[in-house]
Amino acid sequence: MSEALTGRVAVVTGAASGIGAATARVLAEQGAKVALLARRQDRLEAVAAQIAEAGGEALVVPADVTDERSMAAAVEQVAPLGTVDLVVTGAGSMLTSPFDLGRAHEWDRMISTNLTGLVRTIHVFEPQLAEAARAGRPADVVNISSIGATAVAPNFALYCATKAAVSHLSRNLRTEFGPKGIRVTAFEPGVVDTELISHVDDAPSKEWLEGLIKSIDVLSDRDIAELIAYTVGLPKHINLSQVVVMPTQQA
Repeated sequence: MSEALTGRVAVVTGAASGIGAATARVLAEQGAKVALLARRQDRLEAVAAQIAEAGGEALVVPADVTDERSMAAAVEQVAPLGTVDLVVTGAGSMLTSPFDLGRAHEWDRMISTNLTGLVRTIHVFEPQLAEAARAGRPADVVNISSIGATAVAPNFALYCATKAAVSHLSRNLRTEFGPKGIRVTAFEPGVVDTELISHVDDAPSKEWLEGLIKSIDVLSDRDIAELIAYTVGLPKHINLSQVVVMPTQQA
């Protein structure tokens, strides 16, 4: 284990799989105490067991970022770890389809998870982030956005819109959080080979994603996790506000 993040207390949403789970593992490897938030408790327990086996400390907190009461309860459950000084909003949904199909339930799910849930997560933990900053500690919000925040693609309109909102929200939050000593970073990855792709049921979109994964060396969730750990490990007066990370071969 590294000691780069020793003393940090991190909350990671979407920690049951993908970038969230990988980030939780890497943060714990580097000495942070990590609260694992997601809906699937069995998956969280598996991640926590991996972290414990590697010598790290993790707390399983079943929670739904789209539910206000659930997130309020999560704050109380995380309390035994100490004052939270790092929040990684890894919970996300990617459901693609032609706009004219009008799949409102998919739109609602992406908006509630990718945007509303992210906002709620930041809001409930912001008082602790501010407390950590007042005490002279680093304090970070890391939002997992996407290259979709600026890219355009057929069938991805609502997904890209939610990620554009996440990136712009991050830029605006810096104007309020920065003076308090809280850093805000938006990560905008290109194609990452994670479970999220399996949720896509629109055939053309899924075919395109799977074809890209087979044809080039795409990013792994571990790649993103290690970059997040590097970013939050920088001296507290340095804020990488927007991190765009692409597979070398992805145009």
